Amino acid sequence: MKLETHVAHFTSPLYLESGRILEPYKIAYETYGDLNSDASNVILICHALTGSAHAAGKYEGDTKVGWWDALIGDGKAIDTRKYFVISTNVLGSCFGSTSPMDYDYPKEQAFRLKFPVLTIKDMIKAQKQLLSQLGIHHLHAIVGGSMGGMQALQFAVDYPNFADKIISLAATYATQPWTMAFNKVAIEAIRRDPRFKNGNYKKDAFKEEGLDGLALGRIAGHISYLSPDSMNKKFGRNYVSNDGLFELFGRYEVERYMEYNTNNFSKIFDPLSYLYIVKAINTFSLSRGYDSLHEAISRIKADLTLISFKSDYLFFPKEMEHIDNMLQRNKQNSAYYEIDSNYGHDSFLVEIEKFDTIIKNKLEKK
Repeated sequence: MKLETHVAHFTSPLYLESGRILEPYKIAYETYGDLNSDASNVILICHALTGSAHAAGKYEGDTKVGWWDALIGDGKAIDTRKYFVISTNVLGSCFGSTSPMDYDYPKEQAFRLKFPVLTIKDMIKAQKQLLSQLGIHHLHAIVGGSMGGMQALQFAVDYPNFADKIISLAATYATQPWTMAFNKVAIEAIRRDPRFKNGNYKKDAFKEEGLDGLALGRIAGHISYLSPDSMNKKFGRNYVSNDGLFELFGRYEVERYMEYNTNNFSKIFDPLSYLYIVKAINTFSLSRGYDSLHEAISRIKADLTLISFKSDYLFFPKEMEHIDNMLQRNKQNSAYYEIDSNYGHDSFLVEIEKFDTIIKNKLEKK
């Protein structure tokens, strides 16, 4: 598979939903495969909260593959022998696109908490600018899961003629209080950590030891991504073999797993980026800017595929089903699938073999 990494720079202003302007800005992105002669084979991939542009393949000398590598590549469901796949890093992320730790031009200092609040609408607006700069004005498909699924749905509503097919996984029409409550744990854990310094920490300050507040908040997030069944299957009641059962801080395997994964995460993800992206997720609502959700949904012209997961306790299947019911009543092109998976919200990253054929068939359908 042909993999290329890029960073696109923009000097024209990006007018944000908040009324603020971001200028200049940059977007990191990767491409897989080749663009055909009439640019009719383009698929845009949208990532989740902590994702990046690195969706597939692996870099030279690296052993870790992209986060959706099982889905994207030569001969896979999103076949890079047929399609030209573009995966972008959202604005606000710490993986190459303009973020709170970038300089607030022309000042020689980082935005930090002066960075503008971003929304899902802003993220896709920037992606559309990128595609326009690349000479791509229409897409074969847009595919994304979780926050990436929100982006796909927002594209379908805001730019109804832009893509032939929209495939949204593990998403919702509007973030609900249950999900906001999980996010609040992370927000407060970060803000109350003394080393956060109200956003005035040094760049790469947590590269060696991580930020405890982000690690703690990530534990809450991680729980919401899993399910009771998946945790029972993975850990059971197994105790760490070299910890004493009657030691106060002796750990079960599930506790050790949470410690290890969240501590590592807090070393590589910027806490300000986390706060800004979580804010974008919390404020997501397809109906904002329209008279109602019905009006927003009625704008969709693409062939829409909605995929939810039975054990998803972050964005419940009924939320995706509600979108499909509205589309069906309007006689719009829509298909809804509820996948029987025990891996919770993370199912869209883990049990790809349960839905990759659906995606493959939808992309190939004339």
